[in-house]
Amino acid sequence: MKPTLFLLAAGMGSRYGGLKQLDGLGPNGETIMDYSIFDAIRGGFGKIVFVIRKDFEQDFRDKVLSKYEGHIPTELVFQAITDLPEGFTCPEERAKPWGTNHAVLMGKEVISEPFAVINADDFYGRDAFAVMGKWLSELPEGSAGKYSMVGFRVCNTLSENGSVARGVCEKNDENMLAGGVERTESMRVDGKISYTEDGESWTELPEDSVASMNCWCFPAEILDEIEKYFAEKVLNLTATLDAKAAYSDAEMVIIAAPTNYDSQKNFFDTSSVENVIGLVMEYNPEAIMVIKSTIPVG
Repeated sequence: MKPTLFLLAAGMGSRYGGLKQLDGLGPNGETIMDYSIFDAIRGGFGKIVFVIRKDFEQDFRDKVLSKYEGHIPTELVFQAITDLPEGFTCPEERAKPWGTNHAVLMGKEVISEPFAVINADDFYGRDAFAVMGKWLSELPEGSAGKYSMVGFRVCNTLSENGSVARGVCEKNDENMLAGGVERTESMRVDGKISYTEDGESWTELPEDSVASMNCWCFPAEILDEIEKYFAEKVLNLTATLDAKAAYSDAEMVIIAAPTNYDSQKNFFDTSSVENVIGLVMEYNPEAIMVIKSTIPVG
């Protein structure tokens, strides 16, 4: 069975100010999606599924789906914040969609084969689709829990027109994904790939660092896992200024306090991080602390 390509297009236009995927870039007006789908067909994919918002359905059908008739089967699914599994209700104050996990879940009724997930507005290149198509086609039945990601060298993902956000990944000796950190402002500075957290100080990244471009491969069984997660995981999010209430029962505390850099003294002010660590140690010394703030090492 040929794998399916799932394109995330529900958020298209939200930052760009229009339907970026419908803008022609190629010599004959080809769009970013046209290149991805052409490369996917050559890579062995047998079906395309788009997830979009209902409000631009007709425009999408007229300008996008019609082009692929007779070339490859297509399906259209919709993402809305109220489309949730039984047992999960949407809070009244919720306005934004639930993100990538939820968008992928929208394909549950039309996907029964291994599939890849990509952004509809990113260019990946034909090699990425050849790698994904081969991996998915060779995935044996009953491969629940076996996933993969196509990574890109960060040096090949930068823009000449300013900084970009990139998920910089770590892998272990078995080539398994071990973690990742989003660097929201990455670019070349004095010829070196660097990122900044405060807009002033820059940290160099190795040229061959692996970046995630949201290019994932999954067995169909993951759709059941996502549905189960939404149905069973209760998200109880509250905000408080009471340190005791915040930390006493926490299993993990993620510290993302500001560490302003003093360029005159060449010094990071880490007092805010130290204050949080002190409070966690006071109220819950057994909690795991993860520091996401920029801090000096060495």
